[in-house]
Order: sequence, then C-alpha cells, then structure tokens
Amino acid sequence: MADTMLFVVFPYAAVIVAVVMSVYRYFDRRFTYSSLSSQLLENGALSWASVAWHYSIIVILLAHLLAALFPGGWAALLGGQARLVVIEATGMGMGLIAVLSMALFIWRRLARPRARAVTSWGDWVLLIALLAQVVLGLVVAFGYRWGSVWYLHTAAPWLGSLVRLDPQIAAITPLPWLIKLHFLGGFVIVALIPFTRLVHIVTIPVGYLWRPYIVVIWNRRRAPHRAGLSADKQ
Repeated sequence: MADTMLFVVFPYAAVIVAVVMSVYRYFDRRFTYSSLSSQLLENGALSWASVAWHYSIIVILLAHLLAALFPGGWAALLGGQARLVVIEATGMGMGLIAVLSMALFIWRRLARPRARAVTSWGDWVLLIALLAQVVLGLVVAFGYRWGSVWYLHTAAPWLGSLVRLDPQIAAITPLPWLIKLHFLGGFVIVALIPFTRLVHIVTIPVGYLWRPYIVVIWNRRRAPHRAGLSADKQ
C-alpha cells in the first residue's frame, strides 16, 4: 500500500499539481512566469554557477530522458564495455559539477547581502531540494554502480507504465530506499515547478520570432577631467 501511494499516486499528483498550478500562475501572475534573475545584483558567482549548472544538469536530464524513451537504443549504446565506462564516468562528472554549482548558488544567496535580500522562501526550498536531489543522485551513482544499465530495467519500465496510465511498480519495489528516494525526489521537484522560479523551464520564447528588435544606447557621462583634456586637444 505504501509503495502504491509513493510510486503511483504521488507521481500523478505531482504532475497534476505542476500542470494546473502552472496554468493558474500564468494567467494570474504572468509577470512572475520567469526566472526573475538577480544578475544585476551580483554577477560574478552567478555566472560561474549558472553556466556550470545548466550544462551539467542538461546532460544528466538528457541521459535520463533518452534511456526512458529509447531503452533499446540506450542498451545498444551500453553494449561495449568502453562506452559503458565513458558514460558512467561522464555522468558522475556531470553530477559532481551540478553539486558544486548548486552549492555555489546557495553560498551566493547567503554571502551576498543584495542577493540574500531578494531571496524568497520558495527560492530556499527550491535550492535545498535541488541540492538534495543532485547529492542523492551522486551518492546513488557511486554506491550502486552501473546505474545506466539497471536504470533500463527498473526506472524506465516504471516511468513508461506511468505514461501509459498503466502503473507497474514491481520493477522498483525491491530497490534500496536510497534509490527510491532519488526517484521520489524527481517528482517533488516537478511539484515545486509552479511555486518557484523553476517555472521558467516550461516557457518557450516563441515571441522573439516576431518581436521588434530593441536598440540599446549607452548614455555614459564622461568624467569632467577627461572632457577638459578633449577640449584642450581641440
């Protein structure tokens, strides 16, 4: 019964909450339907953390998605030992980068007063949830080796059954709780999407295709002594 609630009811509930509340937020508070960047307040640490986070998490999510959508092709890719080792090492490397970049995000919010002043409770919940998820994923990767292989026979069938509206949890119920917590953590983050700045991942900037271009003109006043020097030269 507990497994059914956690791995059948909860995933569907998380997706429903994400979809319904994202639509509601779009029509009720459309201005907040973005990442609400704090780049103008502090850009140094943000630049390093943001680039590292986005590249690493995109690679990680893409690997999870491709394995779930094309299990046969993914299995063929893992058929060679060298390819398996390379994929595992790449995944662990990307996971480590994701953990470090997320830790830098949190440090920036704590150490930079201006960034901390605009940090909401939702930001803290999201940062902690993401950090916990990537740390847990990294622990699973190191503690239960060759996850790219057993993922095909456990998580992929379970996720596929959820999409087909025919949930089958037999493949994941025998797994250690550490792995199952990682699975659940993914749906926790899905449920957080409409309540945090993570909602920006579902926006598609198609408006840029027809929006008029913007001309930016810098209006910087020259220092008085520089202006005087220019006058003397003339």
